[in-house]
Amino acid sequence: MFEALRSHAWVYPALEVVHIVGIALLLGNLVALEMRVFGRAAALPMQAMARLSLTLAIGGFGLAAASGSLMFATQPAELLANRAFLVKMGLLLAAGFNAGWFHARGSLRKLDALARVQMLLSTAIWLAVVFCGRWIAY
Repeated sequence: MFEALRSHAWVYPALEVVHIVGIALLLGNLVALEMRVFGRAAALPMQAMARLSLTLAIGGFGLAAASGSLMFATQPAELLANRAFLVKMGLLLAAGFNAGWFHARGSLRKLDALARVQMLLSTAIWLAVVFCGRWIAY
C-alpha cells in the first residue's frame, strides 16, 4: 500500500495538499480564537466562538495527522534520521501539552494574562511546527 503512495505521480502531492489544508484549518482557527481571547471581536460570545474555532481546529489537526502519518509511512527511516522531523514531533508534543494545560485550567473562562500567554505560546509552537515541516524537505 505504501509503495502505491510513492509510485503514483499524484497521490503523494495530494496528501501534501490535504496536509496543508489541515494545517490551515488548525492554525487559522487557533489564531481567530487567540484574537478573541485578546479582546478582538468582543461582540462574539466567547463560548460560541471557542466551540466553532476548536471544532474546526480539531478537524484540521485530524486531516494533518492522518495525511502526515501516511506521508511518514512512505519513508520512515529517512524521516527518523531527519533532525527537522524530530524537532517537529517534539513541538507537536509540546503543542498537545500546552492545549491540555490551557483547557485543564479553564483558560477560556478566565481569560487572564496566563491564558493570553498560553495562546501566544500555542501560535508560536504551531508556527515552529510549520517551519520544521517545510525544512524537512531541505
